[in-house]
Order: sequence, then structure tokens, then C-alpha cells
Amino acid sequence: MGPRRSCDDRAVTSSQQTPDPHGHEHGPGSGHGAAHGAGHGPDPGHSSGHGHSHSHGPAAPVSRHLRRVIAAVLIPFATAVVVGLVVLWPGGTPAHERTGVGFDRQTEQGKVVAVEQVDCKDVNAAQVPPTGDTSTPQGREAVNGQQGQCEKATIEVTSGPDAGRRFVEIVQPDAPRQLDEGTGVVVAYAPDAPEDLQYSVTDVNRKVPMAVLAGIFALAVVLVGRFRGVMALIALAVSFLVLTLFILPAILEGSNPLVVAVVGSSAIMLLALYMCHGLSARTSVAVLGTLISLLLIGLLGSFFIGWASLSGNTDDYTGLIHGLYPEIDMSGLLLAGVIIGSLGVLDDVTVTQTSAVWELHQADPGMGPRALYRAGIRIGRDHIASVVNTLVLAYAGAALPLLLLFTIAQSSMGTVANSELVAEEIVRTLVGSIGLVASVPVTTALAALVVSADRPAENAGVRPAGRGGRRRRAK
Repeated sequence: MGPRRSCDDRAVTSSQQTPDPHGHEHGPGSGHGAAHGAGHGPDPGHSSGHGHSHSHGPAAPVSRHLRRVIAAVLIPFATAVVVGLVVLWPGGTPAHERTGVGFDRQTEQGKVVAVEQVDCKDVNAAQVPPTGDTSTPQGREAVNGQQGQCEKATIEVTSGPDAGRRFVEIVQPDAPRQLDEGTGVVVAYAPDAPEDLQYSVTDVNRKVPMAVLAGIFALAVVLVGRFRGVMALIALAVSFLVLTLFILPAILEGSNPLVVAVVGSSAIMLLALYMCHGLSARTSVAVLGTLISLLLIGLLGSFFIGWASLSGNTDDYTGLIHGLYPEIDMSGLLLAGVIIGSLGVLDDVTVTQTSAVWELHQADPGMGPRALYRAGIRIGRDHIASVVNTLVLAYAGAALPLLLLFTIAQSSMGTVANSELVAEEIVRTLVGSIGLVASVPVTTALAALVVSADRPAENAGVRPAGRGGRRRRAK
């Protein structure tokens, strides 16, 4: 076995025949690899490497001229990204005094050590007596608070300076979350409150099931993707590090959210794509297509967010952020979210389109750029339909409780769409979808021009193979 290739398991090769280190010549049409040449699956043509031992040595690169053209575009871009990271790199998350509201609370770990059933009338005796009027939500809640069996849970703090300390939590019978003995919980700590009220349960500890689910996901990716799956997981970890170590702290430090998102997204794009798909002309074309589409999304998003007067401050979380850090541009933060949210789907579209054009060229090296573009765009149209539908449904699923509230209120569609909370999601969806749709023809055109222009000067005297001859795989 030779050395493993990159995550994409494809090296950059010329369109001419090149002997491998063992002295054998191979063409892309030889063996069963060519039968799959026109496909655009996760690893089209990989079977050719198995059938003819192409993995024994690196394939010939594309022409020197083509590499220089691609480098002339990508090197300045990558340099600008590195400079942006250095200039905007934060010194860490800015410190602030905790407000004790929402997520801005000091929390510790706890465990339910005992649960007993008690009469709600006894434990809710300190509440305002019910008036008997159940026509209002407050009245119904007051009446229900005096009826039925409540749970009296004893919680033990298991972390922090007060580890071992116990307190009592009363759980109403209609509470959405019930506590069982042995359940791990997250408790909030309020140091300024009276001693008996300093701790309260805020949530259930879900670390174990979340960790198991993450482990199953990683195992599935590695089992199916093998080495490529491992590299994909590494790229995912790198993306998360860029997000948590650069993008979020830089925004909190007061840097322009749009600039931070552009620099951070570009860094994620370069690292993830080249780690997963290898340092090749094919990947470079996908990077260029993604970059152009991101720029379009940024321009459209900036224009329509301003035109629609979207503030970006629409719920409790954004309100809390604005209260803690009033210098953050919330509309810029909204635009940054649009760009980052679109990046993952853009990567998929641009890589798929680039691979499709490369494989079409391998199947028929005689195809010119126009023929390659027409064939590639036919594949892209199917991709557009599925991706746009996926994006819209993803946003609709996330906003489902909100849509239910509007349905209950019997609001008209125009009223719902005009509300800022929904208008943000509409703008986010449509701007991202326009960028995705545009990425298909842009990336297909770039790939068709690049792959058809690959004519190494040093091999100009070699006659290209005809339709029925043995062809060298172009990458």
C-alpha cells in the first residue's frame, strides 16, 4: 500500500498520459473507473485507483501555467485572511458583571437526592390566595397552585465552593419538567439572594446523552467515510475553534460583526475545504466559487437588512446581548449570522459542482467549456431545487413555535411576514437561497473554464485521445 491521499483522495493530474513510478501508463478510460466518470458522488473514480494501483504514486499536476493563475488569485486572498485574523484576533472574552438573567447566571452542577409527594396547598401557602376567577391565566395558575400533589425535591450541589450543600425545590404538577431521584441538574447560584434562596434548579444535565450521541455521529462518519471521514471531523473541530476562539470573542470586543464574519468564514472555508478535499485545482475552484457566493450574500444581506429596517434585536437573548454590550451593532450581527449560516451549505454545492465538471471532463476530454457548462448546470439544477427546499424547511422548523403562536392569534400572512421577528427569518432565508442558487452557475462556469484550459505546454506534442481511446484522468 502506498501513502494515503488527502481527504478527497484525489491528486491533481494532467490531461495527458503519465507513467506511474512502476513504469505503467494508465488512462482514465481504462478499467471500471471510467464507467463512473460522469457521476458526481462522494468519490467518483476512486475505483480506478483500486483497479490500476494509481495510489502507488502521486499523479501528475495540472499545467504550471494554470497553477500560477489559480495561485495568483488565491494567495492574495489567503494572505488577506491571515492579516485579518492577526489584526482582529481578540485577547479573550471581555469580562462583565453578571446580571443573573437568562444565560448570564453563575451555574453549578447538582443532583436530585430525594423526591416526596406533598399537598400543593401546604407548600404553596405563601402564595396569594386564589380569587376563584379562572377567566385569566393568572387566576387559573393561582387556583391550580392550590390543588393536586406537588413534588418536593431535595437537591444536592455537587460542584463549586458549596459542594455538598442541599436545598429544596418545589415542582408543580403541571410543570413541563418533572424531577426524579438520581437526576443530574444544573442549578443557578445567586450570591446576593437570601441563603435559603441562593440556589434554584434551571435545567437538567444532558451531558451524558449528548456525548453519547456525538460519539455515535463520529463513529458513523468514520465507518462510512474512513480517512475522509476522519479529516471531515478534524475540519469540523477546526471550524468550531475558529468560531469560539475568534468570531465570538472578536464581536464581543466591539469589532465590526460583518468584517469578523467575513474573515472568520473565509478562514473556515480555506481550512475545511483544503483539509477535506486536498490541495488541488479542483478544490481551489470550489473555494473561488464559495468566495464569490459569500460576497454576493454579504452585499444582498447588507442592502435588504438596511432597507427593511431590521434591528437584529428581536427576542430576550438579543436584548440581553444588547444590554450587556451596547456597542455591538445588532444589525451587523444579524448579517454575520446570515453569512456564517450559509457557508456550510455553500461548501456542499460548490464542491459537488466542481467534482461533477471534473468527472464530465474525464469521461470526455474533448468537451469544450460550453459543453461542460451545459452538462454541469443540468446536474446543478437538481441540486438547487433540493438545497433551497432544505434551507427554507430548516428555518421554518427552527421557528415552528413562533409560527404556531401566529396561527393561534389568527394573524394574516401579511401581518406575520411584516413582523420583525419573522421578517428577519425571511430575509435570512431568501438572501442565503439567492447565494446558493448563484453559486451553481458561478462554480460550474469556473470549473468548466479551468479544466478545459488545462493544456500543459510541455506535452503539447502529444495527440489527445479520441472518444474511444485510453484517456488520462484530469484533476
